[in-house]
Amino acid sequence: MRQIFPEQGEQLGPLDQTPEPGDPAAAKLVGELARIYAYPEGRCVRANMIASVDGAISVQGRSGGLSGVADRLLFGVLRSLADVIVVGAGTARAEKYGLVKPASMWPQLRQGRKATPPIAVITRSLSLDLDSQLIHGEHGQLPPTIVFTTKQAPADQLAVAARTADVIVTGDQDVPVRSVIEQLSGLGYRRILVEGGPTLLAQLTAASLLDELCVTTSPLLEGGHAGRMLAAPAPTPSQLKLAALIEDNGFLLGRYLRQ
Repeated sequence: MRQIFPEQGEQLGPLDQTPEPGDPAAAKLVGELARIYAYPEGRCVRANMIASVDGAISVQGRSGGLSGVADRLLFGVLRSLADVIVVGAGTARAEKYGLVKPASMWPQLRQGRKATPPIAVITRSLSLDLDSQLIHGEHGQLPPTIVFTTKQAPADQLAVAARTADVIVTGDQDVPVRSVIEQLSGLGYRRILVEGGPTLLAQLTAASLLDELCVTTSPLLEGGHAGRMLAAPAPTPSQLKLAALIEDNGFLLGRYLRQ
């Protein structure tokens, strides 16, 4: 694993397998990644995605088929750095999201904060499995899921979700992404990590709310069956600035800033 931009050419450390959180042998590597991906002062909305060389964001409906050792490590580091993780309902269902477990966090990156960040899921009609671990998991032990939904969500489902999740109704037909970011910021969640999906990323980009994009390019040709990173509504082209680039075993981990 080596940083190739900025032009340091440093070996960040060997990665034969993904280190487990808390592994003292990986402390230096994790510290370097935390430095490279440190959040700026103030509110910052960062997205983390993976794509194949030909632009696919999934294999057979899941992003895991694109992932590798370095990408999985960075996934855990970025989650550990974040105050909250935001995801669209479609991605939450496809990737089988649950509450973030303390065992998946790097504790040295959580000092002064709760052991895990909450998940904030955006769902227009509350089309979620309300018995799932994401909504109904370990109540009282981990930060509850924050659910952003609209006035068209069924009242009975709202009542069920509100028993274990923090439900915020905003918008009539659609959940306004600006409202989501402003409300999360008002709750003290300044370091915001977005994990998809393509519609949510497009909405954030179109609203000029996406400050950073972390993209892992997987050395795989998927064949054109899967979707792309941004979906409708298509934003106007946005210029990004490369802030960091790391290579590991053919995978490229890039951090881009909005200009």
